[in-house]
Amino acid sequence: MGETIRRHVPAADVADMVLLPFSEALGQAMSPQPEYDVRQWLYVPPVYTEYRYILGTRGHKPLICVGINPSTARPDRLDPTLQSVQRIARRNGYDSFLMLNLCAQRATDPNDMTWRYPETLRQGNLDAMDYALSLSETPVIWAAWGTMIRKRPYLKDLLRGLAQIAETRAATWVTYGPRSRAGDPHHPLYLRADALAEPFDVNAYLMI
Repeated sequence: MGETIRRHVPAADVADMVLLPFSEALGQAMSPQPEYDVRQWLYVPPVYTEYRYILGTRGHKPLICVGINPSTARPDRLDPTLQSVQRIARRNGYDSFLMLNLCAQRATDPNDMTWRYPETLRQGNLDAMDYALSLSETPVIWAAWGTMIRKRPYLKDLLRGLAQIAETRAATWVTYGPRSRAGDPHHPLYLRADALAEPFDVNAYLMI
């Protein structure tokens, strides 16, 4: 399979890149891929690049996790964060997981995220959330961005957009693990395997 990429430092500012809208990236992800089985994985875009809308496994009852931004994970090469997401999903009765993020730009260190978030990625995240929610009759969203939501001023606005999409789909929000003093949901990394779901009021959180 080759050497796993362990860290991603942005090679360019996504605000200056030509980016695929979600619908176009999803269309490509539905075609057979040489490096992984598209019947098992949903990977949008379907190649390793400077941004990612969705990474997850296919099923009828996915746990939809929303983190802060993507790192190095890809099909068959999950990083520690995605390994934890998959483990929690399995232990809590889900047959699959879908990982989305507030910011679609890849950066192992959130300090490397762009200061100029492009409209294509903002709309792409909204479309990705709507698509992910459409795959389940009773969608459940795991809030999992941790305290890093304060790294960039646009992140809470991006969450607000995702919350509006979730409301139209009648999705349920949950968290796993203890929240911060400020009410931030726990990040999947270093999460106890036996952590239980707790209801999460995303609209109240957005008022903080």
